[in-house]
Amino acid sequence: MSSQEISTPPAVWSSLEGIAYGGDYNPEQWPAGTRLEDLELMKEAGVTFLSVGIFSWGLLEPSEGDYDFGWLDDVLDNLAAAGIKVALATATAAPPAWLVRKHPEILPVTADGTVLGPGSRRHYTPSSAVYRRYATGITRVLAERYKDHPALALWHVDNELGCHVSEFYGDEDAAAFRRWLERRYGSIEALNAAWGTAFWSQHYASFEEVLPPAVAPSTLNPGQQLDFQRFSSWALMDYYRSLLEVLREVTPGVPATTNLMVSSATKSMDYFDWAKDLDVIANDHYLVAADPERQVELAFSADLTRGVAGGEPWILMEHSTSAVNWQPRNQPKMPGEMLRNSLSHVARGADAVMFFQWRQSFAGSEKFHSAMVPHGGRDTRIFQEVVGLGAALRKLAAVRGSRVESRVAIVFDYEAWWASELDSHPSQDVKYLDLMRAFHRSLFLRGVSTDFVHPSASLEGYDLVLVCTLYNVTDDAAENIAAAARAGATVLVSYFSGIVDEQDHIRLGGYPGAFRDLLGIRVEEFHPLLAGASAKLSDGGVGRVWSEHVHAAGAESVQTFTEYPLEGVPALTRRSAGAGSAWYLATFPDGDGIESLVDRLLAESGASAVAEADQGVELSRRRTGDGTSFIFAINHSRADASVRVAGAELLSGERFTGTVPAGGVAVIAED
Repeated sequence: MSSQEISTPPAVWSSLEGIAYGGDYNPEQWPAGTRLEDLELMKEAGVTFLSVGIFSWGLLEPSEGDYDFGWLDDVLDNLAAAGIKVALATATAAPPAWLVRKHPEILPVTADGTVLGPGSRRHYTPSSAVYRRYATGITRVLAERYKDHPALALWHVDNELGCHVSEFYGDEDAAAFRRWLERRYGSIEALNAAWGTAFWSQHYASFEEVLPPAVAPSTLNPGQQLDFQRFSSWALMDYYRSLLEVLREVTPGVPATTNLMVSSATKSMDYFDWAKDLDVIANDHYLVAADPERQVELAFSADLTRGVAGGEPWILMEHSTSAVNWQPRNQPKMPGEMLRNSLSHVARGADAVMFFQWRQSFAGSEKFHSAMVPHGGRDTRIFQEVVGLGAALRKLAAVRGSRVESRVAIVFDYEAWWASELDSHPSQDVKYLDLMRAFHRSLFLRGVSTDFVHPSASLEGYDLVLVCTLYNVTDDAAENIAAAARAGATVLVSYFSGIVDEQDHIRLGGYPGAFRDLLGIRVEEFHPLLAGASAKLSDGGVGRVWSEHVHAAGAESVQTFTEYPLEGVPALTRRSAGAGSAWYLATFPDGDGIESLVDRLLAESGASAVAEADQGVELSRRRTGDGTSFIFAINHSRADASVRVAGAELLSGERFTGTVPAGGVAVIAED
């Protein structure tokens, strides 16, 4: 029986109250006395929700078939008595030593043939039949034992699938890849056509001849690379589904998820595709401490997480109270930054705030990673901020279940990310996220809320739609975007979009093939810019990274290149399309150019900021089904800031004065 044939269990939110609060709890690292102290500190902090048992397989089953659940029984019983709900893990994220010794064939193999050994975590391949047998086995034992436990609210399946290693090249992975290809294409002839194997004598006579795109003398077949990326994402999720099937059988009324890693750094997994098998979206997010605008990247990742969730509330499963341990220089968060980070996630749709981890480890590779209870214990700034955050979240219970309100959409597709950055493209400087992040940053700084939307999803209700570097696109998705313009939206399409179809085949007749008619332009030839070079534009600005020879074919030229060999050639065009318009951007504008273009697009589309506020204030609006509106105003500056909103401020319990203190947060229930 497949997981799709079993009815979906109730939402996890039915087991939780208010904005859930907590983190990863690893009691197996601590003696019984410390665990009792944990309960006292959890009550003080206001903890309501914990992930338990993520890396505990080696203690739960210290040798094959020999189980020890006594400590976990006690932990779950004590948490239930304290009113704390649990996301219980399947414990499968790190195989125990006895399993690796007995079955070394489960270990992952890299593209150059290196076998990755134990001693860390995630040392298995998801396509291993042996590993799946053992993983589903321990999952079944856990499910049978705890299926009726009052603390159980959610299954936490494995952990951060695809972290560290997301592509696998062993013999069993190759066989699984071939089976996947045969299901996808049906015949070897169809595969040859899709991959263009007439080039470089790459023709295959049977599926048995196909291998993963490992290390080779020169550039690899792009169709093969793209399909292997699709397969690799699928293989991880298929492994998840094998565990989910057991959980659905034993605990059909308990929802399940796995913690994603949605961010501007996680590329290998198609989370839009994964979402359909997750009962609730859960995400782990960590700041890059060296980034002076790290709050902007956080907003980008949180908005993208909400997009993966289809606008529904989601769980922030992990973030850090302060420093991490895995960056080159692990700086702590500044005073108040933990609160701002956490409420920024809530402002962007999270209805649970959790950390890695509850108590900071005294041993192991993450002992310098911050936690809710640091090495110094209760008498520390971090723990006091943890207590303060718990109090703040309790005051935001009314926000739970509301939805973020946005009138601007950015089209996002993991497959376009993969395909646009394959080998042998016109410029290695074209990165899928760069232009998208520049637009998102501009909108963030203006207080304009933005959704991320898959190209196949509905664009109804958006005033402005941004399509950045959508290199590969299906006919249906291209029509979906065109329909948004005809229905009244202002749509902007950037360079290197609509170039190929889903098989990475060029759309002939002039670029951007999928969007030529919508945009009223034709691109004859690319002129990518050299490193450090720029292209002067007719408004006095400059473009970088990219330029091209654009012919207007029904579109109005709004801005042109001014230098040889593209003097007078359009760099920005606009064409009316039904009730809306379609813009084309043929270069990557500098900072001032982005701001000027966003000014034009907002003015035309009518999309606007959540509220009027001073610079440095992050704004977001969540609205309930009955129309109640909550505005989050997060002041990232070191000076008091004005926000022009009237209403009750939830954190203080008083009337909002119109001022957010330096480094502070206000959540206003609008009048």
